[in-house]
Amino acid sequence: MIRKTFICCLLLSLHIAAYGQAPSDSTTTEASKHTLMTRIHQLQEYLDTKAKAKVDPRYIEVPDKPWRVMLRYKENAVDVDYSQSLDFPATNEQSDWNLCFEPPIASSIGFWVGYRGTGFSYSKSLTKNAGRYYSLSSTGAKYGFNFRLRRFNTQDGKFCANDYTDGKPDGEPFTTDVEMPSPVWIRSVYVNGYYVFNGRRYSQAAAYNQSVIQRRSAGSFLLGATWYQSSFDYSDIRNALFMIIGHGIYRAKVHQANLGVGYGYNWVPLRGLVVNAMAMPTVSLYNRVKVYKYETNYDLSDEEPIDNYGAWDKQTRTWANGKTHKPILMMSDEDSQFDYWEIDPEVNHSMFRLNLDLRLGIAYNWSNYFIGAQVQYNNFNYKTDNCRVNIYDAYARLSLGVRL
Repeated sequence: MIRKTFICCLLLSLHIAAYGQAPSDSTTTEASKHTLMTRIHQLQEYLDTKAKAKVDPRYIEVPDKPWRVMLRYKENAVDVDYSQSLDFPATNEQSDWNLCFEPPIASSIGFWVGYRGTGFSYSKSLTKNAGRYYSLSSTGAKYGFNFRLRRFNTQDGKFCANDYTDGKPDGEPFTTDVEMPSPVWIRSVYVNGYYVFNGRRYSQAAAYNQSVIQRRSAGSFLLGATWYQSSFDYSDIRNALFMIIGHGIYRAKVHQANLGVGYGYNWVPLRGLVVNAMAMPTVSLYNRVKVYKYETNYDLSDEEPIDNYGAWDKQTRTWANGKTHKPILMMSDEDSQFDYWEIDPEVNHSMFRLNLDLRLGIAYNWSNYFIGAQVQYNNFNYKTDNCRVNIYDAYARLSLGVRL
């Protein structure tokens, strides 16, 4: 034991003599920090070299300063149209109606911080009752990625109806503002990715996040893929009237996978200024709609109401006269005896739904500063046998930034 201790002390003394002092924790920490910073610097040099190698410098300039900080102001608008068709075979009558929901425009202000084409953002809503909205994006020389999430509820809507007899219009269309007894919840998730065929000379990022600068006018075909899902929900029983005239539907969920080919063009009228326009129609290769329904003891019977139904029996789900449904015209607030229950949901699959992605962007660069404005419009639609839903989603954004 003494021999081992002596040998250890001798080795330590030789180490101190050779290097001047014993190694300390602070020295080790400084060395680790230096190594980490070296690795980060090497990674940055690799990314910068790779970014510049993938583009034609005559058309696209990759700024030497890779970091960007932007202040952003954004307005997002959503319009949801929910349509139903009601048929009355006994009288050869038909009624088409539409509910339109337009929540308040969601205004927000925030900042974006990123390195080259990738970064993160934070924004604060300036509008009350506009719902929640999240987004994330990343771009490169030949690719782009966008993610958007919007969730909101509203009770304000517009009701439009057209009546037909023997296939001919019966009077003038009827339009009125309505207030739903209980809020309608609408949620949408949008994920989009695209590939740029002429990525060496054309860049979407030049107009939309200013990670590069377009020097000459150029265009390119784009291949795009989109995943979209949304839900439309007014399941609160206080909305029973709309459920009945809506064939019992109280919730619908859709999942879509879309593929499309579009074209984008960057116009450079003068140095530092770029104007972009892009259009991409897409076709649904996968379209799944799941519809949830209530069954009720009232229906849209076109028979003349005769008040001899008596009491409702919840066990047998029949009225006293043996009928299972009562015409909705006989529904009263005092003694409606309204009853409802869930039935199995319906799942429908269809293909070849046409959706649309339109974008317009403008940006101006001077020194290490830039300013940009962008507009994007998307249309998604889906339907079942009796209902049809169209969602129009658009935003306008203004940004001011600096390169660091």
